[in-house]
Amino acid sequence: MDDTTTIAVIGLGYIGLPTAAVLATHGAQVIGVDVNTATVEAVNRGEVPFVEPDLSVAVSGAVTQGRLKATTETPPADVFIVAVPTPFAEDYSADLSYIDAAADGIAPQLQGGELIILESTSPPGATQHMADRILAARPDLRVGGEAGRNQIHVAHCPERVLPGRVMIELVTNDRIVGGLTKEAAQRAKAVYETFCQGDILVTDAVTAEMAKLVENSFRDVNIAFANELSVICGKLGVDVWELIELANRHPRVNILQPGPGVGGHCIAVDPWFIVSSAPEEARLIRTAREVNDAKPGLVIERVLEKAARFRSPRIATLGLAFKPDIDDLRESPALRIVERLAKELPDVRIDAVEPHVEELPRSLADVPNVTLRDLDSAVKDADIVVLLVDHTVFKNADRRKLRLREKVVIDTRGVWRG
Repeated sequence: MDDTTTIAVIGLGYIGLPTAAVLATHGAQVIGVDVNTATVEAVNRGEVPFVEPDLSVAVSGAVTQGRLKATTETPPADVFIVAVPTPFAEDYSADLSYIDAAADGIAPQLQGGELIILESTSPPGATQHMADRILAARPDLRVGGEAGRNQIHVAHCPERVLPGRVMIELVTNDRIVGGLTKEAAQRAKAVYETFCQGDILVTDAVTAEMAKLVENSFRDVNIAFANELSVICGKLGVDVWELIELANRHPRVNILQPGPGVGGHCIAVDPWFIVSSAPEEARLIRTAREVNDAKPGLVIERVLEKAARFRSPRIATLGLAFKPDIDDLRESPALRIVERLAKELPDVRIDAVEPHVEELPRSLADVPNVTLRDLDSAVKDADIVVLLVDHTVFKNADRRKLRLREKVVIDTRGVWRG
């Protein structure tokens, strides 16, 4: 791939925009595509519509250099990278409607010879599904077979980055590339070799799809063990944080930390794709999901129990994001907890503290008993303080100044132990 290659990145969210920026800063001509006009306008101004360290510098520089621009319409390109959401439906099967929409936008632009890469985390068979949809719209094209102008190449390369470290891990992490054909895999590998310092491991598309799901399911199962321990310890009167600290002194034990649940666009979603693909066999993975999905309800029960001891309590909930030090609220257990508390306690004032957002999310914006406030004022006025996310600002807070000893404190992250 040379500096004349045009790459269209479909979806300018938490993965698509960083990917577009990294490709542009490494020499490609990149056109970002998004249905959100506000996102497109922000990118064309060289601005970033969400929080991710170092991303704003990369986007601003790429736009200034003329290597990155954004539009709402899919353009012709040499390479298409699809980085759109893949949520799950009510039955926990994958909702592929965003991939379908991306495929529908790409199909009319194809001339033959293009490479189409699906980065969206997907259930087994989604890459083939995307290819089939494109070919149904363009029967003059084909995947694989003898080389020719009517041939297209389709591959899957799942993202493997951690929010808050995306710009680092896009470059340093190993990547898995799976093609519907060997040639597609090799072409996709060449794209990622332009910026990726890690190893690029080549396989088939279904194995690549499963690899990402397995990585996140492994994490989910281990978090579920920690969360289940916290429930057991609560029943037995044992400090789960001390217990885990002691158990982890064993050279072959590394128990993760419990919390109020599991959130985000990956770990809270991806295991369900395996379960829906093999419902009879994925028993452990299903159970882990059920354990983690149940944890917010247990936190809510604990808060309601404490609130019942007051005539008219005021509650400060600390954190809405799904993990520390980011503004990402997708599938956030903290957000679900605050939403439920607002419904269960409609006459109780709830102060939400989330230092990484400037306004409440849509689900809370019109809820009359929930207010977005700063840490000091919210805790000062609170009878009950519920710590839901271990943001650095919470961990570094002066507990004496906050006068926490005068409050009922429910610390779901073990931040304020001792």
